[in-house]
Amino acid sequence: MDRISKQKRIRVNVNGKQYAEDVEARMPLVYFLRERLGLTGTHVGCDTTNCGACTVIVDDRSVKSCTMFAVQADGARILTIEGLAENDGKLHPIQEEFWNNHGLQCGFCTPGFIMQAYWLLKENPNPSEDEVRRGISGNLCRCTGYQNIVKAIMEASKTRIEVPATM
Repeated sequence: MDRISKQKRIRVNVNGKQYAEDVEARMPLVYFLRERLGLTGTHVGCDTTNCGACTVIVDDRSVKSCTMFAVQADGARILTIEGLAENDGKLHPIQEEFWNNHGLQCGFCTPGFIMQAYWLLKENPNPSEDEVRRGISGNLCRCTGYQNIVKAIMEASKTRIEVPATM
């Protein structure tokens, strides 16, 4: 039996740059970002939304990109970990606090946590520790024990979280 590949042209704004690409209808957004656009900071961990390593921001919403199809993002504004830092390489305040507070160990889950923290702090600029813990509960880390991740997000909440210039 021959499988027919259904292609659809999508247009997306990723980290401030416009793209128009033909994609298979079944291509997950995470693979589009990684394989088509070369944005490999968004990690593939579980393909089931359990780990959160693939978290990106789509039209101001936190999304686990492993279970969203690229065609569903047609017309969307997408922010990935690569879009947080300034063009001159200066880290975003959340990235700085993860560094300063040792909120990473192996680093595999870090991009997803940072993107989730970005969304959380945009929604709630002054969260309690409990609100941070609930806000990141959809992301898994096998190395850190979460304490320093929470500490980094709490410290980042003390700065004004700006929308990156790329958006």
